[in-house]
Amino acid sequence: MKYEIKKFNDGQVTAKINESGDIHIKLRGNSYEDLFAAAAIKDAWNTENALNKKTIAQLTLFCLIGQRSDRRFNKGESFDLKVICKFINDMGFDKVFVLHPHSPISLALINNSEKISHIDFVEKAYNKIGKPVLVSPDAGAYKTTHEIAEKLEADLVPSNKVRIDGVPVISIQGNVKGKECLIVDDLADGGRTFKFLAQALKEQGASKVFLYVTHAQFNYGFEELKDTINHIYCTNSFKDINDEFVTQYKLEGIM
Repeated sequence: MKYEIKKFNDGQVTAKINESGDIHIKLRGNSYEDLFAAAAIKDAWNTENALNKKTIAQLTLFCLIGQRSDRRFNKGESFDLKVICKFINDMGFDKVFVLHPHSPISLALINNSEKISHIDFVEKAYNKIGKPVLVSPDAGAYKTTHEIAEKLEADLVPSNKVRIDGVPVISIQGNVKGKECLIVDDLADGGRTFKFLAQALKEQGASKVFLYVTHAQFNYGFEELKDTINHIYCTNSFKDINDEFVTQYKLEGIM
């Protein structure tokens, strides 16, 4: 390791460079503390490499904090992703990699950024299940899921959710009767949206419904989801999960 970080009792984060040369910092990036750790490492690295202009500094964020706040939702509210990305830009990395961002806005706001695709993880789940029908859960996820379906030569069923008189109504545009389905999306907070979508798919005849998300928070556990979802596939970009209901693909290099 070319660097080490240390946290004091009061929460302060400090860093030390142990080896000169190029650096590639890999963090979950799902907390402000992670971003401050990256900033501390980069500051220490800058000092060590002030006279060496040929060295390269790269940052990988596996689960960018605030990625869903990609706009100012209401007048008078902060644009949180913009604030976070400005902080990242101020560190001055030569390259910033972001795993499966929620929207292209993240990459537009971060200088020298590049997306890490999640397709390899979806493909693992797809082959493990036995080539199910892919399901995009909403209009926002359709384009990405369509690209994956083309590469895997998989069938794709779009779905959408609207609210009528405050009640969520799910529409499914395709025949899923007797078929196994894999819902594909970027992030699960509580997961209730996927629970209702899985229920709707089974009501239309789907034999089994699986879920893939890259960033697995599942802040309320899995018991409620087990009613309609057969199994969950995800990465450990947000946290490590130990549950037989979940298959988690481990990312290399998480500090």
